[in-house]
Amino acid sequence: MKFIFFLSLPLYALDQWTKQMVLRFISPDEPRIVISDFFSLVHVTNTGAAFGSFRNNNTFFVVISFVALLIVLTLLLRRRTPDRWRDLSLALLLAGILGNLTDRLLYGHVIDFLLFDLHVRYANPWPAFNVADSCISIAVVLFVIHSLWQQKSAASGG
Repeated sequence: MKFIFFLSLPLYALDQWTKQMVLRFISPDEPRIVISDFFSLVHVTNTGAAFGSFRNNNTFFVVISFVALLIVLTLLLRRRTPDRWRDLSLALLLAGILGNLTDRLLYGHVIDFLLFDLHVRYANPWPAFNVADSCISIAVVLFVIHSLWQQKSAASGG
């Protein structure tokens, strides 16, 4: 359980610190170009979900976040045997949920600031995101990989 908090809490703190820096130093009207035509720091508010979908539903997403938080905490507390992949995924998920939930409760929206222009169709630019979003996305990828790995292991009898 210590592993979870040693990962989740610093990531949560990093998420909140970076958002405070954005609020303090980046105007919504003046993005900071870091790598021309590829990466900028921006100040974007998001009242919806991923990619700005379902805008102006902050209360709904606060409720969903609390439910997700309860599920993650239940999974963490009910674990029977140590499973590093599962624990890593849950730790990342916990940090991400807490980061964006904090924004929704404090500001009524999520603060996004990382903007990449991938120069590909439908991702030009990629929607802005933050550290919490990154934690959630990585957690989902790890869950999928872990699930596929477990299925393959179970199918081969090991």
